[in-house]
Amino acid sequence: MPQKQKLNMTTFLPTCRAEMVAKGWQELDILFISGDAYIDHPAFGTALLARLLESYGFRVGILAQPDWKTPEAFTVMGRPRLFAAIAAGAMDSMVNHYTAAKKLRHNDAYTPGGVAGKRPNRAVIAYTAAVKGAFKGLPTVIGGIEASLRRLAHYDYWSDKVRRSILVDSKADLLLYGMAETSLLEIAQRLKAGESIDTLQDIRGTAFVTKEPQDNPLPLPSFELVSESPDAYNLAFKLASEQVNPFSAKPLAQQHGIRTVIINPPSLPLSTEKLDQTYDLPFQRHPHPSYSQEIPAFEQIRTSVTSHRGCFGGCAFCAITHHQGKIIQSRSERSILREIDTICSQDDFRGTISDVGGPTANMYGLHCSHPMVEKSCKRASCLFPDVCKNLITDDQPATRLLKKIRQHKKVKHTFVASGIRYDLLPMQKHYFTDLIQHHVGGLLKVAPESTSDKVTQVMRKPGASVFTNFLDQFRQKSRELGLRQGIVPYLISSHPGCTVNDMIDVALYLKKHQLKVEQVQDFTPTPGSLSTCIYHTGKDPFSGQKIHIPRTTKERRLQKALLLWHLPENRPNILEALKLCGREKDSGILFETIVRKKHRHKKSTQKR
Repeated sequence: MPQKQKLNMTTFLPTCRAEMVAKGWQELDILFISGDAYIDHPAFGTALLARLLESYGFRVGILAQPDWKTPEAFTVMGRPRLFAAIAAGAMDSMVNHYTAAKKLRHNDAYTPGGVAGKRPNRAVIAYTAAVKGAFKGLPTVIGGIEASLRRLAHYDYWSDKVRRSILVDSKADLLLYGMAETSLLEIAQRLKAGESIDTLQDIRGTAFVTKEPQDNPLPLPSFELVSESPDAYNLAFKLASEQVNPFSAKPLAQQHGIRTVIINPPSLPLSTEKLDQTYDLPFQRHPHPSYSQEIPAFEQIRTSVTSHRGCFGGCAFCAITHHQGKIIQSRSERSILREIDTICSQDDFRGTISDVGGPTANMYGLHCSHPMVEKSCKRASCLFPDVCKNLITDDQPATRLLKKIRQHKKVKHTFVASGIRYDLLPMQKHYFTDLIQHHVGGLLKVAPESTSDKVTQVMRKPGASVFTNFLDQFRQKSRELGLRQGIVPYLISSHPGCTVNDMIDVALYLKKHQLKVEQVQDFTPTPGSLSTCIYHTGKDPFSGQKIHIPRTTKERRLQKALLLWHLPENRPNILEALKLCGREKDSGILFETIVRKKHRHKKSTQKR
């Protein structure tokens, strides 16, 4: 464990009245409320946005994980002058609380000591209600991943029904979606200038509720209609998905009874200069000094560096495109190296940069070769079903950056722990070689998600042949370099489109290629994703094709067991799956290693 660094309380944003007084403040301009602990690090949205507003002269305080059942917990710093900014944290609170089997989780990585239960279910709604009770008439602005991906009527897995826009249920004044720097700053500046929150209806990346008719928004099927009709739900999803390009998107309108939720077009992507300015803010890169226990999420990213944001992969189960967008926004080399210098100067730095990347590490510096085409593009993915001819896949910016980090005199190891798109690597040969030679800590984690071509089509992922080619090249290059390195594949069980028969094929593939899964991600229908839409409606909203949905406890159990084919305790479930599909003969292939090990153990015992 790294040595604990002594921290100065006054260099953090205030979390209580005494810390406000220490800064000479009698009143806040903006109060941030978050379901996460306060970690002053740019990887955490609340800290990043709060520091940004601070840099523009706003007095900002943070209430981290307040007791939502105690009104006094929200008034410890008094009434803010302008507004309260409310978020559930880095995760949707329901995903944070419950497993795919809807069982309560017993830990929370964003809480000191990993303790569960420090935030409420549906945290945005609960926190907003508490703020409205504590400060009558105070403008409330909701944001973060929970608000962002629930901005329209959406299927909610935990209640198994379509819920209203979270803006309607929370009764907040405005909703911010996406990364929110520019929209939040504009809200703060306009409220400071004396505008009313009711007039802020023209800001990109925001949503509001109105009873008044609006000019030319794209109408979506109403909440009432999508609640009753899967086809209407699919149409609403399809129409909204076609309006994510910030350069060409139209406003969206969805009726909820007599009110209408209006979604303004997304915020424009940040320039490299603006992104650099944001990450150059004076983050302390540590949890608030009041915490006495480690925070697991911070320990994972303490020496990591975000090089860019956005992802053009378009995976069906991922909602990054609906939150960060698909346009890659990259920081400059200079900005990243300055952050490396800052990390290296900390007392607890031990020579390892744990990650350099973003949602997808090898997308750093990539962009469209035709800006005018990009501004009207409606492709959900630049990689699926094939690589777009307009995509610049040049790996020089990324390889040059990693080389300069390796050359830093205080850096001993630099790892790439973010996800990589292995279907990009054939066009990024220098990056691929450097990744294998310098940036894999023994095991490289990649996410094929499935090796069944039928299932990867539904997932919008490359098929088995692409993964096999990557796997063969990785192993060959590692051998040539004299490195003992392996692949840990991330795979999803029970994803829409996947049958038990498909999963048997996946298990046989894993066995054939000598791959073992450490953990299985049992598919969870999270708000905002295409896979969740398919799970709810049973159809692909774009093609209208019917899709098999693994819903029963039995099928989910069998699929999960097949992915963990190498564990002897899963043998009864695997035999059940094989019998169900009439494929008992495949047991000889799957259990060959296990049988041999038992046989050798028996002979050894007899000799003794």
